Amino acid sequence: MEKIPRLTLIGAGPGDPELITYKAVKALQTADAVLYDALVHPDILQFAPASAELVYVGKRPWQQGKGGCEFAQSDINHLIVQYAHSHGHVVRLKGGDPFIFGRGFEELVFAQDCGVETAVVPGLSSSYAVPALAGIPLTCRGVSESFWVLTGTTKDHQLSNDIAVAVQSSATLVVLMGMKHLPEIVGLLAKAGRADEPVAVIQNGSRPDEQVALATADQIVKTVLDRKLSNPAIIVIGAVVALHPDWVAYNHIARLTDAPVLTNSR
Repeated sequence: MEKIPRLTLIGAGPGDPELITYKAVKALQTADAVLYDALVHPDILQFAPASAELVYVGKRPWQQGKGGCEFAQSDINHLIVQYAHSHGHVVRLKGGDPFIFGRGFEELVFAQDCGVETAVVPGLSSSYAVPALAGIPLTCRGVSESFWVLTGTTKDHQLSNDIAVAVQSSATLVVLMGMKHLPEIVGLLAKAGRADEPVAVIQNGSRPDEQVALATADQIVKTVLDRKLSNPAIIVIGAVVALHPDWVAYNHIARLTDAPVLTNSR
């Protein structure tokens, strides 16, 4: 029986394999091919049938300090369609939620334009799941009434202009893909009079090797360098960071090193 070409676009969540949804697992169990990203935990692939072809299509840089990636987006688009026609049911497995800075919509539309049936299974976004798991609420009564989720890097590899606007707000800011531009982000905070704003950088959120760096804006770059933190990481900016259980410990260290101290807002 000839298989109908179809695509299920799945969000795998922030990293911990137990955070994938039940609906996503059910879709994986019927996959004929799985195209998965670099941030997808390998344990999630075990939900696919043994007969399914597993295809890595990660975009992590393959040359240190250069912009090249292992797979270009256009190549991935064509691979989805290719496997849909050759195998049948393709599961496209992406970290976080595919519609939040995941280029999922681009892949969906390309597949539809090529006559492939499509479906979407949302996933937990690292933008809110990772801070929550680390003990940072993005909103809290009396502390923060809203939050912004921003990309730190545009498709042209530049700092997003939206961040200059966002730092004028009292909202909690969550910056994805912003580690490369962390010094510029800190500079915008200082320019807005927020050099003492609490900042958290969370690397490998939800995974066993998660690391959290806490500091005021004018100290966070040094802290990140000292801790040797890098991508994958998210940046959380705002008074809610001071609700993290370790903020008191950070303040104690700050007093010993003459770094700025911020009172816990709780």
